[in-house]
Amino acid sequence: MESLVSETRTPIRIGDRSTSDVVVRIRTQEGRDDWFYCHSQVLIEKSKYFADRLSENWPTCQILDSRNCVEVYCQESEFDHHVSVLRLLYNVIDGFVDDMWHGVKNALGILQVAVNLGCPQIITACVDYLEAVPWEESEEEEILKIIPRLGTQVEPILARLLPVKQSAIMGIFFSTIRFATSSPPPIMNDLKSSAQEQLEYMLTEDDDAPLLAADDEIKSEVKDCVKRLFERFNNLLEALLCEMELFSDGGKMQSFQSLLSDLSWACQILCKLEIMRELVCNWTDASDKIVKVVKEASPTAELIETKLRVIEVAAKILEAIGYGTVILPSAKRLHMVKVWLPFVRVAKPLIDSVTTARDDAPTLKMDSELWQSLESTFVSVILALPSAEQAEILSEWLGNEHIQYPDLTEAFEKPGEKGG
Repeated sequence: MESLVSETRTPIRIGDRSTSDVVVRIRTQEGRDDWFYCHSQVLIEKSKYFADRLSENWPTCQILDSRNCVEVYCQESEFDHHVSVLRLLYNVIDGFVDDMWHGVKNALGILQVAVNLGCPQIITACVDYLEAVPWEESEEEEILKIIPRLGTQVEPILARLLPVKQSAIMGIFFSTIRFATSSPPPIMNDLKSSAQEQLEYMLTEDDDAPLLAADDEIKSEVKDCVKRLFERFNNLLEALLCEMELFSDGGKMQSFQSLLSDLSWACQILCKLEIMRELVCNWTDASDKIVKVVKEASPTAELIETKLRVIEVAAKILEAIGYGTVILPSAKRLHMVKVWLPFVRVAKPLIDSVTTARDDAPTLKMDSELWQSLESTFVSVILALPSAEQAEILSEWLGNEHIQYPDLTEAFEKPGEKGG
């Protein structure tokens, strides 16, 4: 056979009866029985199973034309894959054609047969294909069922499903939190929003454990990033306070709103990690400046949205104070009420008038539960104050034109009746 190939330089092909010296019969229990005219040279070189069957240690039966016959029994569902493997024994020599696999499911079937028949070249080519192509969810489930029982030679297929090392996850987290708390050009805002969503996912606990364990190193990095974020916010506050006509620069308005949105998002992350204290203290100290900047700003359409963004952050800060997440002295708590209660009750009617205006009015994305939650928070903060300060706040509320919101009725108790 070798002399024939070398003399003619014509590649041998499966089914070439004139050069075939062995017949492979693929049979099923259902009675299917197909004959394939093959060449022992190819079979022995590329398949351990056929090398064993065609050795002197294995009995063979002779059929017409004195050809050896090797019978291979398989399930009906595996028949086509056995045929494909026979054909691939002739095609996978120095390389292979990518479109020979006809999809992930078919490649899995071929791989199982190749492993059973001991065909290393086909196994390698099949592994390379399955490792490189995308999988649908159903295909991934099938891969997880089949591949683990096929041995170490096919393990590269599962590389994409292996758990990521904690050090690598932390590296991703650090890079993402730094970007998510940065101030990139506006064209990258969508990318930054995606980064923020990804961070929330990494820290979220559901039926499974969170992707990342929030250890001291993680918390320290988050605190540093949020600290830098607030420093940029505070620097912008100082710059705006120094201007005669605040917010006359549209770019500064955009930057102010963007930083407020980032701080609102940061509150969620800090809450998950139980490290709100530094931001709460910084916001408390800056509250007078924040309210002054917004009150003195030139009246524009964007100003209403800015007020809403300010209130969203303030609500989360007040919630941390009101429900004991962050413990502040009563003087600080009283200061927060005196600063934000007047601001909120004046801003709410203005914001409501825009969100309920005509169809062509600017649309504000507002959490429908924001006002209710903020009202409950004010009540909680007030009830924790000394009685004299409660009385002062409630007296002012009863005499104010904006008595409807926030409704402080729950905090209105007669002196001496609280605490039983």
